[in-house]
Amino acid sequence: MDDRIIETDLLCVGGGIAGLMAAIHAAERGAGVVVADKAKTSRSGSAGMGNDHFRCYIPEAHGPDIKPHVEALLRSPRGSMRSRAFCQTWLERSFEIVKLWESWGIPMKYRGRYEFAGHGLPGRAITGLKYSGLEQKPILTRRALDRGAKILDRTVIFDLLPEDGTFNAVGMDCRDGRMIGIRAKKVFLGTGLCTRLYPGPTPAWMFNMANSPNNTGDGRAMAYRAGAELANIELTLRWAGPKFFARCGKGSWVAVLRDPGGKPVGPFVTKPDRRYGDAAADVWETLFDDYQKQGKGPVSMDCSGISDDDFDYMMHWMKHEGNASLLDHLAGEGIDLRKHPVEFMTYEMMLSGGILTRETGETSLPGLYAAGDEFFGAISCAAVFGWIAGEHAAQAAEAGPLPRGSRLAESMKEKASLFTAIRNRENGAGWQEVNVALQQIMADYAGSPRSETLLTAGLSHLRRLKQKAPSLLMARNAHELMHCIEVLNLVDLGELLLIAAAERRETRDKHIRSDYPFTNPLLDKWLVVRDAGGAPVTEWREIKR
Repeated sequence: MDDRIIETDLLCVGGGIAGLMAAIHAAERGAGVVVADKAKTSRSGSAGMGNDHFRCYIPEAHGPDIKPHVEALLRSPRGSMRSRAFCQTWLERSFEIVKLWESWGIPMKYRGRYEFAGHGLPGRAITGLKYSGLEQKPILTRRALDRGAKILDRTVIFDLLPEDGTFNAVGMDCRDGRMIGIRAKKVFLGTGLCTRLYPGPTPAWMFNMANSPNNTGDGRAMAYRAGAELANIELTLRWAGPKFFARCGKGSWVAVLRDPGGKPVGPFVTKPDRRYGDAAADVWETLFDDYQKQGKGPVSMDCSGISDDDFDYMMHWMKHEGNASLLDHLAGEGIDLRKHPVEFMTYEMMLSGGILTRETGETSLPGLYAAGDEFFGAISCAAVFGWIAGEHAAQAAEAGPLPRGSRLAESMKEKASLFTAIRNRENGAGWQEVNVALQQIMADYAGSPRSETLLTAGLSHLRRLKQKAPSLLMARNAHELMHCIEVLNLVDLGELLLIAAAERRETRDKHIRSDYPFTNPLLDKWLVVRDAGGAPVTEWREIKR
């Protein structure tokens, strides 16, 4: 087993934007770095096929005063549950990352200038920088390798075990099921969003999701079990896009959201305007659900009247947003966006809460760092705080050698026995069956609205599932075993969400309590959940604004 144990200064779990930025910066500062990714870092995660918006503050474009932009961020869904120091740091460091990416070969300008457009309101400053992100992941991957980082593709990490100020990580090669152990002085978590906890727009097709369906909250689950704090795990977010063909990118459309009679559903634009897009769905996040429930839909993105230049502009950004498959589908079906409106819908619930970190990226557990969608941000947030965390983790890793006498081999043996049982089981439930059962519980008992009675019943059902799942799951190969690991993590997170949702006795954003129908200003706080002797405990904590 010794030949399957690796030692390093810094282990980055997840090779998305945050993980690669942390790896690059730590390696540049002399740390030994290993990046472990379930897929391939060159195309993995929600940013794998591109992105076209990078939230940032550039003085030459936005003026010398950053304060109004920090205030706007604090009022936004992404910033409302973050501290002022976090939002200030995010925007202050964002231009630094823009210039770095540009120097590395990621096109951050359009026709020679910084282009701000989309997700905009007339008369307000737009902070979404349009950039061509199609090749961002291959470029960042090459940068990490050039700086000496070692990348373990197709490697899932499923447990973090603190030991004497360092970490033991237990993982598996997703191709052959071989167990892998990594001993690291410090660990960075960048495993992205938490999808597949709730049913997607087409529940029978579980991977039809706007974001990567392989981002299943593994980092949150591992951090909690290791002893780190999670915050606002009960709060969720929803995105919107083309109906049933789940893709992000509504800010890339040069179009107007209209009802069946052709009337704009929002007050912001009446004809396509590539500077603003149509921010109605950003401001009114339940728009598509509300129209559906009231029988007033469907609501469609309507590009009619768009100029040829604006159409080419939109096609360019859609490709870089990762919508190549959508464009291929539309072309195959003979759908011309200049003539045919496209119905939109609201997608599934995802976690917006996650691992609580400081502005350095460090969690409440010393030596454990996290950034990006581990606590929902945006691609620029992932890049900024991944970069910052890599710097701080590298400094911490300068301490002496790893201590001897590790319990890693013992931990690997313990996990191997569970996975061997799952692989050898001839009768049982595939990962899809357990995942669907979990999604049904979450949708029925922790969807919208919620109440004490629903949450109590849901917790009871989920704990029965949690108890049975390890002895029911079966996998025919290592790939299916990886999905079984994901589902076990999702079950853990579902339990924490139900507990936290019961504790937050108010209505806030998409956490709607029928028994507490108003937003309580006294609960405008982080609701922290952590492990205490094998059981979750909650604590309210002020957000420094």
